[in-house]
Amino acid sequence: MLSEKLLKALNDQMNFEFSSAHYYLAMAAYCDEQDFEGFAHFFWVQAEEERFHAEKFYNFINEKGERAVIDAIPKPQNDFDSLKDVFETALEHEQEVTKRIYNLMDIANEESEYSTVNFLDWFVTEQVEEEDTMEGLIKKIERLGEKGQGIFMLDKELAQRTFDPAAEEEE
Repeated sequence: MLSEKLLKALNDQMNFEFSSAHYYLAMAAYCDEQDFEGFAHFFWVQAEEERFHAEKFYNFINEKGERAVIDAIPKPQNDFDSLKDVFETALEHEQEVTKRIYNLMDIANEESEYSTVNFLDWFVTEQVEEEDTMEGLIKKIERLGEKGQGIFMLDKELAQRTFDPAAEEEE
């Protein structure tokens, strides 16, 4: 049985992950409008990944015999100054996710809720990858600029991104 404090925090994070999916769809829409279909695809896949993360929280809460509570999704940011701005905003968002996961881990550790600690370990590792991906893409965009052949090659590369939930589970 989870404490009220931990259950609330897990439900909050589940809803934040659902909101993150919405957030990344808004980024995809911006990229599509800018004719960066590969970047749009990258964010579309990112949204799928965030929904998967939310579902992991949903399932974990249910497996612990508790109730997942679904909240409203706030309106995401839809306008950006540039492609680089989109990725800087995404990085800031992922840093917030990391902070939230660490806070959850702190609560679980304080309460000696070891099954939750074990569950959250996956997310701690995942956040290292998420932040690294965004930072790497920001560096590439800075090097390439937002016009010219290089950025279009990166756009084409990102169009190849896939998401496989089964492979995610194995990590």
